[in-house]
Amino acid sequence: MAAYAFARLKFKGREFLFFIFLATMMIPPQLNIIPLFFIMREFHWIDSYFALIVPGLFGGFGIFLLRQWFKGMPSELEDAAKIDGCNPVQTYLKIALPLALPAIATLAIFSFITSWNSFMWPLIVTNSEGMRTLPVGIAAFKGSFRETTQWGQLMACAVISVLPVIGVFLLGQKYFIRGIMLGGVKE
Repeated sequence: MAAYAFARLKFKGREFLFFIFLATMMIPPQLNIIPLFFIMREFHWIDSYFALIVPGLFGGFGIFLLRQWFKGMPSELEDAAKIDGCNPVQTYLKIALPLALPAIATLAIFSFITSWNSFMWPLIVTNSEGMRTLPVGIAAFKGSFRETTQWGQLMACAVISVLPVIGVFLLGQKYFIRGIMLGGVKE
């Protein structure tokens, strides 16, 4: 909804507020780890799925990607919705959101791959072996400098950990390619 508001609604300070969103994308994620850890600790989410999932749901990249998509949407569709009596929320839900499914699928694939490959954040917020993600588990599976590493088993783990990413991409490939193609074409 924020992306739609930045792309289609006219309000005072819109460009400045969007600039602030873009500026948050320039902050290295490592700078956010300590404050985010304290927030997770206050919510008692350390070593839980909430700590692994919730921080990845918010970010400037998704708003930027969807804003660009909505800016490329023909304004005639909104005009037709206004003539039919739709308010901005109805226009968003009935017109813009269904048309943005390829962009949303592209964003979902990007977000999934980013979360799946995340190493540092899951390492910090998980304590038990049951809550570790695959990248953290594979790193723990590798032997230390005193032990010998079972390279064959480690490579088998790496191949198995890549299979879900390939599966998600193959399932969303049609939407992903359409989202990238249509998002890059300007009329």
